[in-house]
Amino acid sequence: MKNTGMHRLFAVALTLGLNQLAFAQQDFSNVEIQTTDLGGNVYMLQGRGGNIGVSVGDDGVFVIDDQFAPLSEKIMSAIAELSDKPVSYVLNTHWHGDHTGGNENFGSSGAVIVAHENVRERMSTKQFMVAFGREVPAAPDAALPVVTFTDSVSFHFNDNEIMVQHMPASHTDGDSIVFFSDSNVLHMGDTFFNGFFPFIDQSSGGTLEGLISTIETAVGMANEDTDIIPGHGPLANVGGLKDYLAMLIEVRDQMQPLLESGKSRQEVLEANPLAEIGEAWGNGFIKTDVFTGILYDIAKQ
Repeated sequence: MKNTGMHRLFAVALTLGLNQLAFAQQDFSNVEIQTTDLGGNVYMLQGRGGNIGVSVGDDGVFVIDDQFAPLSEKIMSAIAELSDKPVSYVLNTHWHGDHTGGNENFGSSGAVIVAHENVRERMSTKQFMVAFGREVPAAPDAALPVVTFTDSVSFHFNDNEIMVQHMPASHTDGDSIVFFSDSNVLHMGDTFFNGFFPFIDQSSGGTLEGLISTIETAVGMANEDTDIIPGHGPLANVGGLKDYLAMLIEVRDQMQPLLESGKSRQEVLEANPLAEIGEAWGNGFIKTDVFTGILYDIAKQ
């Protein structure tokens, strides 16, 4: 990085990354777990980190993602308000720590951790997230998924068919979406950031084209009555998911001419091709200039 623009972008990204992902330095004491009843014995839990899906019933408790380790006790307490059954399964939608940080605690309590094989692979080895300049150490063995799959897996649990489908490399190369077919609830993991630009983790194989493909698939699965749990942001419906898809396609169309022009990274940043889109979508975790730089890096890798 030889210019101040690059240094500024890196500093912004690094600050965002540390604030979001270096959870050991965060204060979780005031975090409250909010529970939303989606019907059909399925719930959404929100605290800090990725949104959690929960199915309760006679068979036990099925959990999608488990946020950060210091929140495990609060999450377990929130689940105990819904069911006196133990957590039987925890399904990880991808490997990032704000979705898998509680694995060790839940696994130690008897839950079976399930994820795509790429999730276990990344969790079991040291990773480096280029966008944040952050090294992520390997997770302890007790936090690793003990059941993995390559394409899809289904659970017949709590009078629901819970369909888990691995998607094309989107947010990462291990993304899965989860559909509760009988309750009509779709959990998107971090393929869907509701209301703002997503983080596409280039270091973990994420791609814009894969993300668009994933959202197209999800839109085809949903209907007007589907409750859609995003990885981050408020509960959504298919209209919100379609808006997100339209934004991603517009982003691709705005970026493509500059990427094909041979312009440097700094020239693309200065052109600010996503400025107008960013007025509506650039107010979340990933700001407009950071998102532009990530897309440039993915295209040029």
